[in-house]
Amino acid sequence: MAVVFAKTQGLTDKALHYCPGCTHGIIHRLIGESLEELGLLDRAIGVAPVGCAVFAYDYFNCDMQQAAHGRAPAVATGIKRVLPDRVVFTYQGDGDLASIGIGEIVHATARGEKITVIFVNNAVYGMTGGQMAPTSLPGQTTTTTSLGRDTGHCGFPLMVSEMLATLEGAYYIERVSVHNVRHVLKAKKAIKKAFEYQVQGAGLNLVEVLSACPTNWGLAPVEALAWVEEKMIPAYPLGVFKDKGGPSG
Repeated sequence: MAVVFAKTQGLTDKALHYCPGCTHGIIHRLIGESLEELGLLDRAIGVAPVGCAVFAYDYFNCDMQQAAHGRAPAVATGIKRVLPDRVVFTYQGDGDLASIGIGEIVHATARGEKITVIFVNNAVYGMTGGQMAPTSLPGQTTTTTSLGRDTGHCGFPLMVSEMLATLEGAYYIERVSVHNVRHVLKAKKAIKKAFEYQVQGAGLNLVEVLSACPTNWGLAPVEALAWVEEKMIPAYPLGVFKDKGGPSG
């Protein structure tokens, strides 16, 4: 019988711990597939975050390093500079990257570190109970904004991709989503390109992925995917914000 679908060799056989409907698993698969298809699994070193994806080192079938909360870009910088022939990536949520780790990612980008960053944005602190994150939407209800995020009090969401794209060290910045099959395929293309650019020796490459968090949004999995499309994408427009290797790069 012909095999039409198989688990990527880029992931281990360890069962994922994520909540039902969480799209971290999809994003993990896209990374694993990209590394496998590019023949990079033996050269890849990933840096796991603190947050929902803290156990990423159990799932990716390549060398992995655990970083302190928010420090993944600094750890990745050290690894890449010591082992420049390796393909180094970080996997970070919005709490890890956009809050405690915002200084790390800004300066890594400004320096043009030759790493790949996968930034998962689900607009909430997932692991710690659903509190407001720097990426929570205006009016969004969380455990710490029971009446909705008040921008007059809490400020506006941090637009990470747009901000980092202004820095000279950024080589490739794109925002994608995984709320349906068409967008999953687009996300795969973006993640693969980010790794290809690193192989070519290009500066920092970041792919922001809009991700569903049914548990902390208080929605069923299918409803959460609809919320990504109806609420998150209008607030966080998809697209390429910088591509120095593209036609206009």
